[in-house]
Amino acid sequence: MWTSITEWESLQTGLAYFYLLCVLLNLGFAFYYFKVEKNLAAAGFWTVVSLAYGALAAGYFAHLGWALPVNIKNGIDYLMGPVIYSLGSVVAFCIVLYWRKFFTNPHVAWGMLNLSILAFGFSVTDKNFFDIVRKPDNVPIPLLIYSVGFFTWLALRRSVLNDQRMARGEAPLEKLEDEKVLVWPDLVYTELLAMIICTIILVAWGLLLKAPLENPATSAKAPNPSKAPWYFLGLQEMLVYYDPWMAGVVLPTMIIVGLIAIPYIDYNKQGNGYYTFSQRPFAIITYLVGFIILWVTLIVLGTVLRGPNWNFFGPFSYWDPHKVDPLNNINVSDIFWLHWFGKSVKGMHWFIRELPGIILVLIYLLVLPPLLAKTIMRSMFIRMGFIRFFVLVTLLQFMACLPIKMLLRWTINLKYIVYLPEFFFNI
Repeated sequence: MWTSITEWESLQTGLAYFYLLCVLLNLGFAFYYFKVEKNLAAAGFWTVVSLAYGALAAGYFAHLGWALPVNIKNGIDYLMGPVIYSLGSVVAFCIVLYWRKFFTNPHVAWGMLNLSILAFGFSVTDKNFFDIVRKPDNVPIPLLIYSVGFFTWLALRRSVLNDQRMARGEAPLEKLEDEKVLVWPDLVYTELLAMIICTIILVAWGLLLKAPLENPATSAKAPNPSKAPWYFLGLQEMLVYYDPWMAGVVLPTMIIVGLIAIPYIDYNKQGNGYYTFSQRPFAIITYLVGFIILWVTLIVLGTVLRGPNWNFFGPFSYWDPHKVDPLNNINVSDIFWLHWFGKSVKGMHWFIRELPGIILVLIYLLVLPPLLAKTIMRSMFIRMGFIRFFVLVTLLQFMACLPIKMLLRWTINLKYIVYLPEFFFNI
């Protein structure tokens, strides 16, 4: 609930200007299809959309108080748990890639952009959501989402066009633009302009937004929630599921090195110098999963869904610092010995106690790669050879460690697969 009428009216005025900007964007899109593409139907449709935005702007200028209905907010809060959020992100990712020809259509993509703008505009009418996104440290998050979305769409769009061209026996678009240019002035002049524009944007950003600085660190009073900068929220989320040596060193190193190395480990030499999806699906999907699913979605999760005491909250929920979510942390040894055989692990030798978890880790790291080489990845194994294939699978296994442990934590409260406090070693 908005406790300040002045703040609520100020937000409505800001939304009115926001929707006026959307009017200009859609009018520009309509003008392009009218003037360049000569498509009167498309131009008329996007003109109507701009008029709808104009009506929204007029309503907010008049302070009519349009807001997202409470039932919708409650439904989203109920559904937006970590499991549904993560699985929904994966499902949406797969749908977009599989039907990429449809989703990269400019009209479809522009329509999705408009829907996301409307969703964001109505979402900020909720006080709790507004308090999250207006924090200076969270301002880059919408920029991150829209910039990643745009450049991913652009790459997929070029890939779809090139795949269609090559299917007809034509050269990719990049081959048509293969004219060589000089470093000076073409490249250096462009880089200079880009540097000046970025400097102006950063200076304006620094002047308009206050730095998210807090009081000097003290053990007497810690902020709740204590969040890392937005670009480290993925790492902070990983610390929930793994010990610092694993979440802060091993996994990030293996994921980053893997994302760099996989395109070179891949035996497929096609798709160099031009956008394509059909010629290099494995490398592209692997990279997008590592970057979007295992990094960008974790940043958004840590920003919007993580609240006080690092508990999960819905995007429109009040961040109650007194909320308590009891977690019965269990390990694989507890499941095996206590739940299955009714034996207490207290006083048990560490090797016997953790043997089930050790076996699971060895099966995952040592048995799964040969099994994949014999079954679903057999053709890849034959082409890549022993060393290259097993390096590739090892990198993929480390990437998969994070989502596997996250789902186990959320569904059965699994804390550790191997728990060795005697040696300060936990997995």
